[in-house]
Amino acid sequence: MNELSRLMPPAGGGVKEKKRVGRGQASGTGKTAGRGGKGQKARTGNMNFIGFEGGQMPIQRRVPKRGFTNPFRLEYALINVGDLESLGLAEVDLDKLLEIGAVKARKDGLKILGDGELTKPVSIKAHKFSASAKEKIEKAGGKAEQIVIQPKVTPQQRKAQEKKAAAAARKS
Repeated sequence: MNELSRLMPPAGGGVKEKKRVGRGQASGTGKTAGRGGKGQKARTGNMNFIGFEGGQMPIQRRVPKRGFTNPFRLEYALINVGDLESLGLAEVDLDKLLEIGAVKARKDGLKILGDGELTKPVSIKAHKFSASAKEKIEKAGGKAEQIVIQPKVTPQQRKAQEKKAAAAARKS
């Protein structure tokens, strides 16, 4: 077994000393300290960051921005009815599917899709069902129980509720 005191670098090197820049002529990188002679890159504080294009308008600012990303969008963990058939479970919910690895992440809930066939009766608790999935589950003698998700409240909705409550408090 290896011991910390006996560790060695791999054959052929593997340990390289840090280059000591700007330590006089004898260091090998004296005078200009490896920056060459003159020019923008030789100066301190040069504009050497990602996206800098020498003062030209950078591409990330030239490209038009379009569209909208909804911060209140719900994304569901998806599974097909055919996959539930192969799992062979009598009762299915998001926690069980995560536990056995049929679903990778919890996301905002579980949605059952209708691809595949179902022959055994299965009791399923999910946040959403496609119409064909619900039909197939009930046709096989199973039960499709929908879990209700509380909708996310936007800041505008919250402000409107607070205004309404304040107005009601003033009236009474």
